[in-house]
Amino acid sequence: MIESDQPDSRHTLPGLVPGIHAVIRRARVRMCAHIPVSSWSRCSKEDLTTTARRTRRSHEDETSLLCEPLRGLRAFVVKSFLAPLIATLTLVVPHAQAAPLKISTWNLNWLTARSHAEAHLPTDVHVRKAEDFAKLASYATKLAADIVAFQEVDGPAAAALVFDPARYTLITTRQSVVQRVGLAIRHDIAVVRQEDYTPLDVEPEAAFPLRHGLDATLILPGGHLLRVLVIHLKTGCQTEGLDHLTRPQCVLLSRQIPPLAAWIAGRQAEHAAFLVMGDFNRVLDQPEPFGTALSAAAPLLRVTQGWANPCWEGAAFIDHIFAGGAARAWVQPGSLRVQVFRDSEALKSKLSDHCPVSVTINTK
Repeated sequence: MIESDQPDSRHTLPGLVPGIHAVIRRARVRMCAHIPVSSWSRCSKEDLTTTARRTRRSHEDETSLLCEPLRGLRAFVVKSFLAPLIATLTLVVPHAQAAPLKISTWNLNWLTARSHAEAHLPTDVHVRKAEDFAKLASYATKLAADIVAFQEVDGPAAAALVFDPARYTLITTRQSVVQRVGLAIRHDIAVVRQEDYTPLDVEPEAAFPLRHGLDATLILPGGHLLRVLVIHLKTGCQTEGLDHLTRPQCVLLSRQIPPLAAWIAGRQAEHAAFLVMGDFNRVLDQPEPFGTALSAAAPLLRVTQGWANPCWEGAAFIDHIFAGGAARAWVQPGSLRVQVFRDSEALKSKLSDHCPVSVTINTK
């Protein structure tokens, strides 16, 4: 299933009874009944719709690393109506038996089928051909993840060139940029979209805005709720000091820390199980303000901590998966995996400069 780019599209959660749409409609009517008439226009636009490892494993390309605030009306809606709605959804989703789930994050490096002219791409971006998409799709099939957080993808249609729509529900942020973030979610896992997390764009008036976060609640087999935030933070400041005032990229990255920490603190206050994953564009193995700020917001488990990334020629991780709340206990120890490419590095631009990073969770 591919989500339309249109904000008011309607989607059906897999496995839900037909009456779910009526539940949503009733929630909207009830919401509007509590909001002044002057705010009805905003109320009618609220989107409450849903859209559905060096030791070798059996997958030859995968390597283990054992070798080394919402405010105002929006806040009112979420607190008063969305939380009860999710609780209702949990009741009506047929609960399959809980089983281990493979969670991945993958930056797909300017994944678009559009030309340079159509998408206003930088001149050094390789425009992929059909065979490039087919090779990426074969790696995605081998990855066999249940949930993939992806970055740098030009909307759901571009994501469908890599992730099989017959297996996954595909959603992305609604921001008008090529490098969107999104999720590929196995069809039997229901998903409730939240509003895109726009506070990460700390310069919304700039010619090149920063990327929004994708915020969603997943209803896992067994009925557990998992809140997920997919992010792609400012590039250009992987190891430099965040107070490097002569390096604008570091200044912008440092400004993205408070809103990210705020989202984490919000989930901690709700006692939610949650994941934050994506391309952080930051090496986090040394104590520094970035990691300190996130840890102050909530107790977190970073699955990449202490490991080196075997992708291509090897490097430190900048793609991370953080688990918070009950999700920290769900992460299976020793399950960190990196799917490495078996192709020449000359093909990096046709594939991606990032490899999929995965971990297994189990809600049992």
